[in-house]
Amino acid sequence: MLRVQNVTKTYNKLVANNDVSFTLLDNQITILLGENGAGKSTIIKAITGFLNYEGHITIDDKDIRELEAKRMIGFVPEVPELYGELTVWQQIQFVAFGYGVKDFEEDANKYLSLFRIADKKDELCGALSKGMKQKVSVICALVLRPRVLILDEPMVGLDPEAIRDLKNLLEQLKVQCTILLSTHIIDSVTSIWDQVLIMNKGNLVFQSTRSDLENTSQTLEEIYFEKKGY
Repeated sequence: MLRVQNVTKTYNKLVANNDVSFTLLDNQITILLGENGAGKSTIIKAITGFLNYEGHITIDDKDIRELEAKRMIGFVPEVPELYGELTVWQQIQFVAFGYGVKDFEEDANKYLSLFRIADKKDELCGALSKGMKQKVSVICALVLRPRVLILDEPMVGLDPEAIRDLKNLLEQLKVQCTILLSTHIIDSVTSIWDQVLIMNKGNLVFQSTRSDLENTSQTLEEIYFEKKGY
C-alpha cells in the first residue's frame, strides 16, 4: 500500500500540488487523470523521489525517502530515459544490476517477446524509434519486480497492439503489485481501472473506486469533465 498524505509542492508562487492526499491499495490499478499542468507529473515525481515536498509519502509504512522504500518502486517516465550507447539488453541489465535484481533474464526475455522486440535485443537504444524506446522503458521497470509500479503516460508512442498488450499485462500484474497510471487519454484506460483520481490546477478534485460508481449512469469521461467544470 502506498499512502500520500497532505503533500504540497510549490515553485515560488506556483502551487503545483496543494495538500494532496490519497491511498493506493494492493491489487488495484489506480488511474490519475488531468490535463497537462494539472499536477499529475509533480505528484509522481514526489513519489518517485525526484522532488522535495511538504507532507508524507509511505510504502507499507516506510518513508519514501528511505532506500528500502525506493527499491520497491518501478517507474516508467513519460519520456523514456535510456542510454543511447547501450544495447537494449545492456540497458535492461544495467537497471537490474543497479537495483540488485538477480535472475532477471527470464523475465526480460518474456517481456521482450510480449512487446515483439526480441529481435531488437542487440540494437543500440539510441537507434530505436520512440515507441520501441517506450517498450524498453516499460520492460526496465517490470524486471525489477516492483512492489509499486508507476507509469506516467505509458500509452504515448505505443502502437495499438502494444497498448492492448500493456493493458492485459497490467491486469495480470495487479495481483502482485500496486499500480498507478497517469494519463490524459481517458479512452485508453476505461477498461482496466479500479480507482480513479482526478487532478485540476494542483488539487485532487475527485477520487472514487469503480465499485462506488457502479450505480451511476455517468461515464468516466463525463465525470472527468464535470469535475473540471466543463
